[in-house]
Amino acid sequence: MTVFKTSLRNFLAHKGRMALSAVAVLLSVAFVCGTLVFTDTMNSTFDKLFTLSAADVTVQPKAAENVDSPPDNGLPASLPGAAVQRVRGTDGVKLAEGAVSSMSVTVVDSHDENMGSDSGAPTIAGNWTQNELRSMEITSGHAPNGPSEMMVDADTARKHHLKLGDELRTIAVTGDIRARISGIVTFKVTNPGAAIVYLDTAIAQEKLLGRPDVFSHINVTANPGVSDEQLKKSVAATLGAGAYKVKTQQETADDGADSMGSFLDVMKYAMLGFAGIAFLVGIFLIVNTFSMLVAQRTREIGLMRAIGSSRKQVNRSVLLEALLLGIVGSILGVAAGVGLAVGLMKLMGAMGMELSTDDLTVAWTTPVVGLALGVVVTVLAAYIPARRAGKISPMAALRDAGTPADGRAGRLRAVLGLVLTGAGTAGLLAATRADEAGEGSLYLGLGVVLTLIGFIVIGPLLASGVVRALSVVVLRLFGPVGRLAERNALRNPRRTGATGAALMIGLALVACLSVVGSSMVASATDELDKSVGADFIVQSSTGQPIVPQASDAMKKVPGIEHFTDYKSVSAVLTAPDGTSLDESVVAADPTYKDDLRRKTVAGDLADAYGEDAMSVGDGYATEHHITVGDRITVAFKEGTTAKLKVAAITSDEAVVDKGAMYTSITTAEKYVAADRMPPNVIMFAKARDGKEKETYAALKDALAAYPQYSVKNQADFKEELKDQIGQLLNIVYGLLALAIIVAVLGVVNTLALSVVERTREIGLMRAIGLSRRQLRRMIRLESVVIALFGALLGLGLGMGWGTTAQKLLALEGLGVLEIPWPTIITVFVASAFVGLFAALVPAFRAGRMNVLNAIASE
Repeated sequence: MTVFKTSLRNFLAHKGRMALSAVAVLLSVAFVCGTLVFTDTMNSTFDKLFTLSAADVTVQPKAAENVDSPPDNGLPASLPGAAVQRVRGTDGVKLAEGAVSSMSVTVVDSHDENMGSDSGAPTIAGNWTQNELRSMEITSGHAPNGPSEMMVDADTARKHHLKLGDELRTIAVTGDIRARISGIVTFKVTNPGAAIVYLDTAIAQEKLLGRPDVFSHINVTANPGVSDEQLKKSVAATLGAGAYKVKTQQETADDGADSMGSFLDVMKYAMLGFAGIAFLVGIFLIVNTFSMLVAQRTREIGLMRAIGSSRKQVNRSVLLEALLLGIVGSILGVAAGVGLAVGLMKLMGAMGMELSTDDLTVAWTTPVVGLALGVVVTVLAAYIPARRAGKISPMAALRDAGTPADGRAGRLRAVLGLVLTGAGTAGLLAATRADEAGEGSLYLGLGVVLTLIGFIVIGPLLASGVVRALSVVVLRLFGPVGRLAERNALRNPRRTGATGAALMIGLALVACLSVVGSSMVASATDELDKSVGADFIVQSSTGQPIVPQASDAMKKVPGIEHFTDYKSVSAVLTAPDGTSLDESVVAADPTYKDDLRRKTVAGDLADAYGEDAMSVGDGYATEHHITVGDRITVAFKEGTTAKLKVAAITSDEAVVDKGAMYTSITTAEKYVAADRMPPNVIMFAKARDGKEKETYAALKDALAAYPQYSVKNQADFKEELKDQIGQLLNIVYGLLALAIIVAVLGVVNTLALSVVERTREIGLMRAIGLSRRQLRRMIRLESVVIALFGALLGLGLGMGWGTTAQKLLALEGLGVLEIPWPTIITVFVASAFVGLFAALVPAFRAGRMNVLNAIASE
């Protein structure tokens, strides 16, 4: 109890000095808990939607992986209307309805503006059934009755200011559907952002499924007292074993949740990974805090030892202070995490994904995980300073100095750091010499971990040399004040090394990702320059196929030398060695060889577009011992089986279409019926000489009625690629900002505690003539040089990681290394401003000290 009282008294006495450490714990725990609450809320939202909207039993075609999985021709798999009648006659069935649903559509208004979501959520078109009333209700107008009427969901109507009587056009593979809004339907649960339109059943069958009297699935409602499992068995028996996929409500909901689960899991673990980085940086802050507190209380601890306190009691006292810090920071962090989750939900809402706070889900595990992490990390971080405190002898009460440095421990640390850094460097070198990306990535990961740990361990040794070098350039310009700042930074290399290491981690990741991102853009740009011969590329940003009416509109544009159709046809390939592969074959016009210049290792690519011919990638050819002239059995999933001759083998050293297998559209049409032939995935166009500018504008005008597609010339394509990678990097930088903020808090805390530690020294310097202005400048310069030290290590380490990673990307065809010097220099200079910012409060407090009181302090 005495130890606890002592710990509590010390904690309260130094609560100001521990505040920033508590903020670091708070931020890290908040990020973890916010991530868990946010992803749990998203899971809960989708689970409610999938469960409530699913029928008691759903019947799907055998070919469908889910309700809206279209085959190659862009039409959802369907089942005959006769199946609905058979299900209606099954025992236990109260209601069986044929339903139509398709996500291969785009809905536009009278101004050709896309009514779909900007967040990536799908646009879904279908027919209205009684089953929809489980999750929706008609709040205005009535359900569609006839081909000229349609109904939209209330969220879409609100976002796009739609009202009853407005005309919308639904663009499908089979043609456009024009109808006026007859009703508006409102979700009873949260709609995360999908745009929903309902059409009359007959027009939905004809336009969304391609023929009358077919449905994409059947919704079955059970009679009272009949369980879903019983109903499933009865329906399956009626339709015949294995004829269709029959699922209960829970199975359908689980399938929907699984389809979203992979995306949510990636987002969840990525965010938790960045929270882990913030925790790692926070460890340095906590270690520094307790190390300095122990050093400042050396005499106090020595007196405690002199009056009978044991080493264990002193050790336990410091650990109890850390426990209190962890508990306070973690509790506040859990509360802040819930607020962060709400903020993320609002942000997603602004981006188009609606998430209601009514669905806010805080599982009991979330605060437990947050508290456990915060407390454990804090106590572990304080363990080494606590051990150091326990080693203080009673004689320390007679000394003014803090704990003496352990020279032997410093030498061991230096040797260990050099060994780890050397091993990590060897791992990075091994990665650059790997023959396969998979093997090299293991060496890369090992090298990154070992070099990071090595730099952290060797930080104090590096601090002495790097700070002196930086001082020559930065601090010596400020005369005696700069020299004082240099000596202060070098006074405790271990502290300077730990403070700089906290900043180093975040900036190393920033530099690494900057190098990788810039190299990817430069490599892809170089590849486009060398391989793409087409002037224009037309495709959908959401991956939708190009509907025939849009293709026809483009082909009427004058000034085009040629168009190239590009289709992806599903097939099962059987190599001469008897092995089979489920793969897509690219069916394209012969002009594609000019639109995309592919290097061949054998044969002539032009011959692959001949009758019953194809090409394969050299990886596939090598694996299956295929040479030019061999024949591959190609079983087209939507057609018949062909034996195609290998006329060319293309190199896999490519970014675009790596490993693709080509055949001509003419060959594909021999084995796949016209109504099963897929629409274009992408189209290429070549303008006549001197007509590029006019043709570009004309193509855009031709596709104005089809906003889901974009026309890009090579400059557009490069800019879009740069923007996409830039947006991804900005998201990552935003997540890394938390770690950098914690690192800045570490600099602030180190300086603040350093000022307290040097109170008497500061008073003496003021007494012999150092002005307040000079004192503040000294502290600011000390902060700047520590920040630049961390930045120099981090940026250098990160560029090494990024350069190694690019060598692995070169194995995948991204062979250009580009160091983004403007970004690196900007970050380095910004680090100096970070140092200045971090020193504002400590410098201000130091300048306000009373000289006599400072000299008289112990």
